[in-house]
Amino acid sequence: MKIITLHESEETLIKKALKRDPKAEEKLFKKHAPRMLSVCRNYISDLHYAEDVMITGFTKVFDNLHRFRFEGSFEGWIRRIMVREAIDFLRSRKQMQFAEVEEAAFVSIDANPDDFDTDALQLLIDALPDGYRTVLVMYAVEGYSHKDIADMLGISESTSKSQLFKARKVLQQQLENQKNTAHGKGF
Repeated sequence: MKIITLHESEETLIKKALKRDPKAEEKLFKKHAPRMLSVCRNYISDLHYAEDVMITGFTKVFDNLHRFRFEGSFEGWIRRIMVREAIDFLRSRKQMQFAEVEEAAFVSIDANPDDFDTDALQLLIDALPDGYRTVLVMYAVEGYSHKDIADMLGISESTSKSQLFKARKVLQQQLENQKNTAHGKGF
């Protein structure tokens, strides 16, 4: 009689994937892909590029699985790989700049602030310059310190802090503009 396993623990799947078991790799991919696509999407506004980066990231995950020590969260380990892949992608396209940007250059999103949801906020974040957006996401979403951000991006801690400050300021202005426009004060 054959016993069917109804649920395999993540640790079991990882151990099988270490032996290059394709079914285990597929299960791990399916379990983590939606969240990791979201991570990549936070850094890369184009969904198709974000998907490509995620796939590249998972290739690195499985190629380097032997480096995972079963200490801490497996999802957190994968997330760090995805963040690095997204940053590498932005660098390769020379999109990530940390120069001063005129506030007038920012795009306004036409949306009712009372209806702001994750998608509307994501559109505002997407409109930020890549340097602002990257630091904002690394700090506010991923929880990296300014020192870690500076090390990963090859910038100073003060540049990281400045980019975060400016990103927050722009988002606050955009939200305030949307609120004023929605309440008839924009004219």
